[in-house]
Amino acid sequence: MRLISFDLFADFAFFRKPDTNSTINLSYNIIHRPAILGILGAILGLEGYREKGELPRYYQLLKDLEVGIEPLNQDRGNFAKTNIKYSNTVGYANKGATFLTEELTVVDPQYRLYLLLDEDSAYHNTLLMSLKNGHAEYIPYFGKNEYSAWWLPSSLREYTFSKPKKIATSIRIATIFQKKEVLKEKLHLPEPDFLNFDDNQTPFMYFERLPKDFDLTLMQYELADFAYCNYLLKNAGTIENLYLIKEIDAYVQLF
Repeated sequence: MRLISFDLFADFAFFRKPDTNSTINLSYNIIHRPAILGILGAILGLEGYREKGELPRYYQLLKDLEVGIEPLNQDRGNFAKTNIKYSNTVGYANKGATFLTEELTVVDPQYRLYLLLDEDSAYHNTLLMSLKNGHAEYIPYFGKNEYSAWWLPSSLREYTFSKPKKIATSIRIATIFQKKEVLKEKLHLPEPDFLNFDDNQTPFMYFERLPKDFDLTLMQYELADFAYCNYLLKNAGTIENLYLIKEIDAYVQLF
């Protein structure tokens, strides 16, 4: 297995929340795993949705790939947003009337994506070569095809990593990580160590409910609660799939 990362960015992003109304459509702030698999599928040239009720080709081939997400150049976990209004007068789209909509769009999103690649997988090896060469079969985008996404081959990094069975007392997690559900659906986070961070940093903890996968029965997003912070965390041993990266002296969660 090889653990790599690369930095992906765009001018704008719109990762539509399916539970928004017709007045204004909202976007997830942080890119989610289903969107990442779609972007990697575009880089590889794998087919997307073709038939109702059938998962796209890229998902079938990449569904077991473990990913980690670190937002870059954010403000306490948040990216700037702007409200964009659209009008559509195409007849087949709105039955002859003018269709008006608004989208709360993410501005200048940047993410460091961690991938745990299987050296025995031809698709994973092809993906690694494409990332190294800055090559994509189809143009990847952040939610809408006018928001093209880019990466610099120079941002590609490979890490020395381990998966410790015992987690240290206080650790830093560089990526977003899943909160654990305990006792009657109450949500629990490891205790933050308020004494351990740089004096020049403003301490923060960001939360967002994001898609982590597809529900194969309902054919819709499977959601989970995520957190992101700059604290050192105590008692983080309950967080699953933590990998220690030697080069950055921090953990990442892959899911």
